[in-house]
Amino acid sequence: MSKRTHAAASNGATKDAVGEPNVEKQKQLLAEDTRHFSMIRMLHLADLITELNGFCGVMSVFSSMRYCLGDADAHGNLWAALAFMPFGLFFDFMDGKVARWRKKSSLMGQELDSLADLISFGVSPAAAAFAIGLRTPVDHLLLTFFVLCGLTRLARFNITVANVPKDETGKSKYFEGTPIPTSLSIAALMAYWVNQGWTLENLPMGTWATGTMFEFHPVAFLFVASGVMMTSKSIHIPKP
Repeated sequence: MSKRTHAAASNGATKDAVGEPNVEKQKQLLAEDTRHFSMIRMLHLADLITELNGFCGVMSVFSSMRYCLGDADAHGNLWAALAFMPFGLFFDFMDGKVARWRKKSSLMGQELDSLADLISFGVSPAAAAFAIGLRTPVDHLLLTFFVLCGLTRLARFNITVANVPKDETGKSKYFEGTPIPTSLSIAALMAYWVNQGWTLENLPMGTWATGTMFEFHPVAFLFVASGVMMTSKSIHIPKP
């Protein structure tokens, strides 16, 4: 969840809350700079930390894929898939801290933050769930629903954050819907299952409608519940 969006979305002054040019000015700079690698040159330190969040998410997905391929030390690959997610959360937390410390934020950072969150806390948990055994067609639909809810939640946040009540510092008072990093609670539960050896055919509660085209794992509804809470407009989570 972007901690810098409220600053980048500010458009009522020449400077935003952390000292960067306003939205229109940033858009103009992005459009006019056509030099090679100009996009990379415009990244702030906080943006590079956000990229590390995305890096962790992609590495988590690759680790899940390596586990599914049955590579050597397959169990280690599964643990790596789960371990990369909290590292992504660490970088997601630090990019906002660094942006406020350096008093620099950007439109690029706002978009990078949401895209990195989608990979690290949306796609990678779904990939890990597939790896540990949620592999029926119905499971795939339920996991896809979860990822799309995360996508929708992040898009909604980016366009509505300016309308959320602010405190005296200009920081939003609450999140609408649960933040997407809360999916790490399911990742922690999956880590417990892996530790207990409850994977593949040994997943808790087994399968329902077994042997039919509607076969599914009931535990997949944890992801459905998470997706519903992320997109809820009535759930307000106070910002720390």
